[in-house]
Amino acid sequence: MADVEEKETVIIGGGPGGYVAAIRASELGQKVTLIEKGTLGGVCLNVGCVPSKALINAGHRLVDANDASVFGIETKPATIDFTKTQDWKQHAVVDRMTSGVKMLLQKHKVEVIDQEAFLDNDSQLRTMAVGPKQFMDNGGGQTIKFKNLIIATGSRPIEIPGFKFEKRVVDSTGALNLPEVPKELVVIGGGYIGTELAGAYANLGAHVTILEGTPSILPNFEKDMVSVVLKQLKNKGVDVITNAMAKKSVQDDKSVTVTYEVDGKATDLKVDYCLVSVGRKPNTDNFGLEMTSVKMDDHGLVEVDNQGRTNVKNIFAIGDIVAGPALAHKAFFEGKTAAGAISGKNTANDWVGIPAVCFADPELATVGLNQAEAKDKGLDVKTAKFPFAGNARAVSLDQPEGFVRLVYTKDDGNLVGGQIVGPGASDLISELALAVNSGMNVEDIALTIHPHPTLSEPIAEAADIAMGFPTHI
Repeated sequence: MADVEEKETVIIGGGPGGYVAAIRASELGQKVTLIEKGTLGGVCLNVGCVPSKALINAGHRLVDANDASVFGIETKPATIDFTKTQDWKQHAVVDRMTSGVKMLLQKHKVEVIDQEAFLDNDSQLRTMAVGPKQFMDNGGGQTIKFKNLIIATGSRPIEIPGFKFEKRVVDSTGALNLPEVPKELVVIGGGYIGTELAGAYANLGAHVTILEGTPSILPNFEKDMVSVVLKQLKNKGVDVITNAMAKKSVQDDKSVTVTYEVDGKATDLKVDYCLVSVGRKPNTDNFGLEMTSVKMDDHGLVEVDNQGRTNVKNIFAIGDIVAGPALAHKAFFEGKTAAGAISGKNTANDWVGIPAVCFADPELATVGLNQAEAKDKGLDVKTAKFPFAGNARAVSLDQPEGFVRLVYTKDDGNLVGGQIVGPGASDLISELALAVNSGMNVEDIALTIHPHPTLSEPIAEAADIAMGFPTHI
């Protein structure tokens, strides 16, 4: 039996939650060991939110190059060398960012073990090399007794019956690494990932069909926000088919035929690729969690308190394996909270102030409560809404679609939520997140001078409307 090594704080998983927890724990004086079987940075940095934004950006550049006539600029049709695009995405974006994570961990003297972890009980785990190395020298692994453990193992795409992930049926990772821009692409699932990648590939030149099983795409956003995105998808030639149930797929070397049903009527679509993006499942299996006393719910999520602590006092869980939205920035925050709790800090997670963003065209962002959610909580609220069509900066960018909406209490004007759909929504939402988290009211926003002409002004304009003194509407 291998010698047992004692370690203070061990973290399983080097994704957004795990590596941030490692850095914060080190900053607080803990001796930290991070175990990662894949690549540092996890799904988000390597095959998720970061590379997808690179492809989205490339698509925008191509559209802008081909559609500048409104500004009096006439150009020859631009073309794309997708091999170069993929090379730029991987080396100039992903590799650069993952190298940065590695450097930060080294800077904070975090021990990194690039192996797979298997839990034995509430205080011990084993590591083993991944791949062929596991069969050599007993896998080159270690047996580790830990004082504290943070589990940050993330999630993986859901595979649905009849759609086995192979060459022509892909998950989000596969969709981000296609060897060419497909002529025809089917996207099953119109949530965040499906809508973003549908828009990206449409901008890159593909004809895209979205199959969504519910009455609308992006069900987590309000209908008037989604309608703005639907209009733009239609302008790109994207077909959106709702209440559509994907039934089966038949693949060959060059194409895949997707069968779906609407109201019992079956239709076949022959396309180059099919992206399945119907959600993700937590990675709480296959590493021995069942060997511990840690409790999980019926959905396979680890049960934790507001510090990320499980029912086993020295074990914490963060990120996609616990309740709440599966967002990288949520995992960042939870990682810092758990590291602080281990060091005895009075830290806690706050779900109300977590912004959510979809990088569609245009972008959507929300934070806190919408009007319906606020009323469900017994709050008496009002809303104030200002359109980007009344904003000089948005008009000068030729992007006047969308609006900013504030949700606030009637009695004291306290801001409880906000929604933005339009240019720069992903960046603008941070102001509203700060306001919601800080307990600010609409007067605080109205009295904050916003620079002109900028995309931030509609936030102040909406606050003026809430105060009863609208200016530009």
